[in-house]
Amino acid sequence: MWALWAFGSALCAGASSVLAKCGIRETDSTLATALRTVVVLVMAWAVVLLAGAQKGIAAIPPAGWIFLVLSGLATGASWLCYFRALQLGDVNRVVPVDKLSTVLTILLAFAFLGEEPGAARLVCTAAIGAGSWLMAWQPGEGAPRPAAGHSWLFYALLSAFFAALTSILGKPGMAGIDSNLGTAIRTAVVLVMAWAVALATGRTAGLSAVSRKEGWFIALSGLATGGSWLCYFRALQLGPASAVAPIDKLSILVTVAFSRLALGERLSRRAAVGLALLVAGTLGMLAA
Repeated sequence: MWALWAFGSALCAGASSVLAKCGIRETDSTLATALRTVVVLVMAWAVVLLAGAQKGIAAIPPAGWIFLVLSGLATGASWLCYFRALQLGDVNRVVPVDKLSTVLTILLAFAFLGEEPGAARLVCTAAIGAGSWLMAWQPGEGAPRPAAGHSWLFYALLSAFFAALTSILGKPGMAGIDSNLGTAIRTAVVLVMAWAVALATGRTAGLSAVSRKEGWFIALSGLATGGSWLCYFRALQLGPASAVAPIDKLSILVTVAFSRLALGERLSRRAAVGLALLVAGTLGMLAA
């Protein structure tokens, strides 16, 4: 059963990006992020309550709170940039650039945590970087709209940077804390940040203009993210982490498949090679 839960996690995570893309065709990406985070927060705290992890709140030290909040702010910045990138560019280009967070995490861990990557990890890092570059710079079909230019790349790179920062800040913040509880607390910080940005920039004025169709896609994207977390932690309870994690990371394959079916985005041969390198690098990183 653990394998089914793991594949369910990958399926939900892969579908989340495509559903989000469908929900921000006309809706502002910042407002969509704020709306989506409400759904994710409910799902995150549902996991906490089901696991009974809420009892650990009182045991979180002051330093733990500081790092959890900082990690949550980094997560919020990553999500805001990610959805802006999705609004401007193709899913098959944005997602692999966002995967560069793995590479940036290694570099930041080496710089700030003193973790030295071995030769195998360096090879895998190079494969992920090369695969991301090949997928992001696809010639011919699927090129970004002229009006958007390559600004999607700027936001996608920012998303990857803040995602990596999330991991670096989250490591000391999650020390001795239940992972479900830490995730729920970070999500609450993301919610406050997303709505604060939406209010400060006047994006909430467009709330009444959100179509019912896009509203459903935004909500479904949040449910997909929350469902991915539920399946992932259930799989970890039932099966070995060394097998669960690689299956979950295959979500990029699901994203590519869904983007082809739902959005009509095609992969060039160059991008297919990049996808193979990215997947191989990710699996190798988990096995290293």
